[in-house]
Amino acid sequence: MTGDKPHLTRAHVLDLLRHMIRIRRFEDRCAELYTREKIRGFLHLYDGEEAVACGVIPVLGPGDRIVATYREHGHALARGVPMDAVMAEMFGKATGSSGGRGGSMHIFDAGHNFYGGNAIVGGGLPLAAGLALADRMRGAPHVTACFFGEGAVAEGEFHESMNLAALWGLPVLFVCENNGYAMGSALARTEAQTQLTAKAESYGMEAHQVDGMDVVAVEAATRQALARIRETGKPVFLEAKTYRFRAHSMFDAQLYRDKAEVEEWRQKGPIVRFQGWLLQNGLIHEDDVAAIEQVAEAEIDAATAFAEQSAWEPVESLTRHVMAEDRPPPPPAAEPSGRTVTMTYREAVRQGIRDALARDTRVFLMGEDVGAYGGCYAVSKGLMAEFGEDRIRDTPLSESGFTGAGIGAAVAGMRPIVEVMTVNFSLLALDQILNTAATLRHMSGGQFGCPVVIRMATGAGRQLAAQHSHSLEGWFAHIPGLRVLAPATIEDARGMLWTALQDPDPVLIFENVMLYNREGEIDEGAGPVGIDRAAIRRPGRDVSLITYGGSLWKVLEAAEALAADGIEAEVIDLRTLRPLDEDTIAESVNRTRRAVVVDEGWRSGSLAAEVIARIAERCFWSLDAPLARVCAAEVPIPYPAHLEAAAIPQVPAIVASAKATLGR
Repeated sequence: MTGDKPHLTRAHVLDLLRHMIRIRRFEDRCAELYTREKIRGFLHLYDGEEAVACGVIPVLGPGDRIVATYREHGHALARGVPMDAVMAEMFGKATGSSGGRGGSMHIFDAGHNFYGGNAIVGGGLPLAAGLALADRMRGAPHVTACFFGEGAVAEGEFHESMNLAALWGLPVLFVCENNGYAMGSALARTEAQTQLTAKAESYGMEAHQVDGMDVVAVEAATRQALARIRETGKPVFLEAKTYRFRAHSMFDAQLYRDKAEVEEWRQKGPIVRFQGWLLQNGLIHEDDVAAIEQVAEAEIDAATAFAEQSAWEPVESLTRHVMAEDRPPPPPAAEPSGRTVTMTYREAVRQGIRDALARDTRVFLMGEDVGAYGGCYAVSKGLMAEFGEDRIRDTPLSESGFTGAGIGAAVAGMRPIVEVMTVNFSLLALDQILNTAATLRHMSGGQFGCPVVIRMATGAGRQLAAQHSHSLEGWFAHIPGLRVLAPATIEDARGMLWTALQDPDPVLIFENVMLYNREGEIDEGAGPVGIDRAAIRRPGRDVSLITYGGSLWKVLEAAEALAADGIEAEVIDLRTLRPLDEDTIAESVNRTRRAVVVDEGWRSGSLAAEVIARIAERCFWSLDAPLARVCAAEVPIPYPAHLEAAAIPQVPAIVASAKATLGR
């Protein structure tokens, strides 16, 4: 079918009916298999909502992208993801569409531009905005269709994504499958404004409501919406009023609605309604329906047998698809030019960003006030004038929305640098960092990588008080699927960014606020810097002082003070917090036989505790003294300068701790 109106030929109506019956029978079989404990975990069935997927997805082009919800089996089947692979994924088998890693809620298929189900309500919306942003920046003629339930409209990520899409003119078809109940609360119980199109219209977005139980109406609305998006490049919101016949999930006792209501909706369900109309008008015959059902059952039987017979992934490959298996080789060391220049840490970061923008057209910088303002810490000052507003992209104050958009753009092949103003604000984006960026490769069975770089300021010392001053990088270093960097030197500030942008996985870079004004010499020809190894910044024999980021310079000062007392301390700059370079740490501690870890994070649950645990695991029999650490006091960072200084590690405490390991 072409154009913006459906053509109800016999072949087309049979195709629509076939799609819906196929999905309905598949879901019926999944419910049966769940009761037999073949499918486990959460199982969210699409019964009753088939007209939405079947009215929208077949109208999309093969280059268009789809972001779905956790109720995405129908979306996947309508898109053409092979049923064998979908069923095997439901079983958790290695032959599944996501290699068995995603299960019912996380079906992915790169070959069909199917970017998976998302188990976080509203979590897929920023991803969809980012996929569309990548297409817009490259001038690609694609549309991203994003499915979500009406429960998502209460989420901040819904509003942040609506605003971004409308503000930037992103080619997204937002499809709200309004089944009335979210999980178990009726819309009127949870929303002050139940007219959902009004929410989209408040962002200046074209919005339409359609009967989601009428597949022809859904297709017609979709064709018109896609025509508008392709014509204008702007997003369209489509609310499909539908109903799920089954429980929210197979765990749901459905105490919030009665059986009579469900039965009333079943009588006007999309298959009953469309099939009855076709039969009544002589467009199809009972034999046609019987043939469709027979073919569907045979396909489902074959898919079930395939899943039953498929192998489980061996336990030996448990750690696959956490990070990319094929990473680029370490960058070659730049040849020294013999000429040095003086610059600040801030200028080094800016030069690293400038180099990247000039080198690779896929690179762009996005974040709060990075453009016209020049960045909260003036890192990006002047870059908008040099590279333009498209590549130095000011965002709204919506950390989850723009971080998720950066993640989506990276998944689509761009190389975004996302700046989060300060580490405390990163917690607003934690959902997107943890639940999307860090898990996407794993959940998709390695089909999708996420080469995004996220920068943020961290640390205390500027009297910015408790909501702008903490050191939370240890929290992110806890998360598999991320690479976490803490450049402390000018060379690292400039060169680690270069290397991070070549990495196929998400990289977080933490820049200590006390370093921005630090000045030093750097070779004019300085280039990329490795991001895998710790560095010994000062050799020594008596004690290993292990630290990172802004504390490095305090530790080096402490080492000088110790040297005046005849103690030669070795200073290790971790540089990379995840993965930790255990070999460099262990080699040093096995020589010095003592260690002190200095960390601006709080002592309880600190990164220092992790480093100490690994030293104990690898170096226990070499130690001549208990392991020690110097961390932030167990208090929110205070505003007064003297209290702020007392709350974080300082040189005297580092010296005292090192001496204590030597019995002095």
